[in-house]
Amino acid sequence: MAGLDLPFTAITIDADEHYPAELQGGDIPYYISRAKAHAYASRLKENQILITADTIVWLDGQMLGKPHDEAEAYSMLRALSGKTHQVFTAVTFVQKGKAMETVVDKTDVTFAELTDEEIRHYIQKYRPFDKAGAYGVQEWIGYIACTEMKGSYFNVMGFPVHLVYKALKQML
Repeated sequence: MAGLDLPFTAITIDADEHYPAELQGGDIPYYISRAKAHAYASRLKENQILITADTIVWLDGQMLGKPHDEAEAYSMLRALSGKTHQVFTAVTFVQKGKAMETVVDKTDVTFAELTDEEIRHYIQKYRPFDKAGAYGVQEWIGYIACTEMKGSYFNVMGFPVHLVYKALKQML
């Protein structure tokens, strides 16, 4: 958001991030982003815009969320190695007295084959336990593993700035 030269305040929203089991791909972050918005919307003041977001990694029909430990991070990175996966991010916008709007972005990311040593190094040094799919594209693993990307780099980072800008232009 700072890169858009707009004033903002970051807050933490305590929201239930569970979702219905039948949801697939981009429907998952869509649901969670809206749940986050619902959890805070009643506190919104006039002339404020609430923006919430959620990002997932989608591989072979399965969602890869944030790993709970090193073993799960290793398993995720091993699964991503040598394959193409999708990163979905949903961003929800709320203004007091107006309908909630949500946009979803998708980026296809291809990873090179990773060695066990590379995976262990990344996990030990970068501790990717707060990242969907156990990786941050802007970190070392992105430098060495990301061989192709179709879509927004910033979406893979977890915030499709181009879509946020477009939506805010329409709102302001």
